[in-house]
Amino acid sequence: MSRRVLVVACGLIYLFLMLPLLVVFPISLSSAPYMQFPPPGFSWQWYERYLDDPQWIDATWRSLYIGVSTAILALALGVPLAFSLVRAKFVGRAFVERLALAPIIVPTIILSVAVYGIFAKLKLIGAWYGLVVAHTVLALPFVVLVMVAGLRDFDRALEQAAEGLGASRWRTLTRITLPLLRPSLVSAGLLAFISSFDEVVVALFLAGANMTLPKKMFDNILMEIDPTIAAVSVMQILLVSLVLVLIGRFGRGLSGSAR
Repeated sequence: MSRRVLVVACGLIYLFLMLPLLVVFPISLSSAPYMQFPPPGFSWQWYERYLDDPQWIDATWRSLYIGVSTAILALALGVPLAFSLVRAKFVGRAFVERLALAPIIVPTIILSVAVYGIFAKLKLIGAWYGLVVAHTVLALPFVVLVMVAGLRDFDRALEQAAEGLGASRWRTLTRITLPLLRPSLVSAGLLAFISSFDEVVVALFLAGANMTLPKKMFDNILMEIDPTIAAVSVMQILLVSLVLVLIGRFGRGLSGSAR
């Protein structure tokens, strides 16, 4: 009985959270020249305006390559860190693990202010690679969580069998360990990409005049709101949904870290 109540309650909460989509999607197809719900008619004009606006396109491409770069850097740092946390024994391991997961706990606004103070001295404000570094700090906990969960479930007897047959450690890593950890690697990389692509607070502090897509959306809402923002929001929702589908199809989610 309690399980059914929990399922119903979660379903109602999920429905409540999804209700805004019933407004955003129709407005993105509105034929009205301003925000109006319900729309008087349907048109693709706001999607065409987005595609014809170089500022929107530049912001989109900037967010995409920053997100991809963040995912690559977060994997390059997070995967070795996860291996060390699971398989190595060293003094302060628990502290290192908590430090790696700290960006999840620390409010993003506090982290942004701290990073801004450092980047201002290094003259990295407005540099895309500065955003990549800052976003990597936020994405690293997701990579560590997913990879640690994958490594804890990994059967090390497979590695021992490969080494027993004469394979070197490097060959075992590249031919046995990493291929078997591919679902965790895919999930970690995609989660790192999402965390970067949707990040707006850090971008407000560090992007400068170089807009990312979330910062452009934020500025558009403040300055001149029109249904273009609804069209952009729909495309962003569809992209994130696609990434989540890919995680479900080819990877493993954060649920694995709870086991």
